[in-house]
Amino acid sequence: MTAGRNAIYNASDWRTLLAESITSADRLAGHLSVDPDAVRRVVQKYPMRINPYFLSVIQSAGAPLWRQAVPDLAELDEDPALLPDPLAEEPQSPVPHLIHRYPDRVVFMISNQCAMYCRHCMRKRGTGKNQRITRESVGQGLDYIRQQTAIKEVILSGGDPLLVSDEWLAEILTDLKHIGHVDLIRIHSRAPCTLPQRITPALVSLLAEYAPLYLNVQFNHPSEMTPEAAAACRRLADAGIPLGSQTVLLKGVNDDAETMMQLMRMLLRNRIRPYYLHHADPVEGTRHFRTSIADGLHIMRELRGRISGMGVPQYMIDLPGGGGKIPLLPEYIKQIREDSLLVKNYDGVVFEYPLPGDGH
Repeated sequence: MTAGRNAIYNASDWRTLLAESITSADRLAGHLSVDPDAVRRVVQKYPMRINPYFLSVIQSAGAPLWRQAVPDLAELDEDPALLPDPLAEEPQSPVPHLIHRYPDRVVFMISNQCAMYCRHCMRKRGTGKNQRITRESVGQGLDYIRQQTAIKEVILSGGDPLLVSDEWLAEILTDLKHIGHVDLIRIHSRAPCTLPQRITPALVSLLAEYAPLYLNVQFNHPSEMTPEAAAACRRLADAGIPLGSQTVLLKGVNDDAETMMQLMRMLLRNRIRPYYLHHADPVEGTRHFRTSIADGLHIMRELRGRISGMGVPQYMIDLPGGGGKIPLLPEYIKQIREDSLLVKNYDGVVFEYPLPGDGH
């Protein structure tokens, strides 16, 4: 059971909604049909936060939004193949809360808090825990970026970077803009989906001042695009802030072609460019969300030709040990001949494609 929206969602200020978030098993049991003892066991290891807005859009037990928000005993299943930090982010952190994996860009974590603690989070090891990100650590990150002139792009992440105050965010963005070799700033935030009230006119005006600035969101299911979320995205797009979505492929949430197609169309309608479809990382506590690569490739084959090319994301895996992201593609080329290719299209029909005589 869930309480009606009006009964639990009656504030519009994002700070109020965040302060009223459910973080304990007993409070959650007052709204949803859960086993408080089971929730309590999970929360001891992986914190919970469900703000009243997102609680109001959870439909029913086991539904896609429920699975993303409500702690599950499956998070405690042991699997030696899953690690707290499978992407080796910590070894690639020259200073605290900054990851320098690629030569030209860094991930700069300025918050370890989120509007909702997603159960599939790739940083379950630290998000929401007692690892405060301070002005001192942010200052260390800024100093590192200043010193490394090869860095052209800074990705603000977390946690959720939009959970810091407007004032502090403006300070950080201003400092980055004053670093001559930084050409591009990107923000990765789930707030437009999980707490759209955070996308205030004041925040949008602030972000618009720092162009070129790109904002990548994460929508994983069509039901997440509520009127509130759509309005938040519209405010950002109207201000000229390019939006992309980094969707995560999740078992029981979006691991079928029809759901994914609906989601991609919905993103396009709201001026969000599907960017990546991430295969779920091998993170400890997320085994119940993991699908097979074959499932992901099947979904990609179904999308191709049945939806605009603008709506087809790149299907990506992030290599363990810090190897970086690579795309996974369905097999379309069946044979390379001296003067032609044999190519299978989205519908499984094989065509011959002519090549120059030298095979190139």
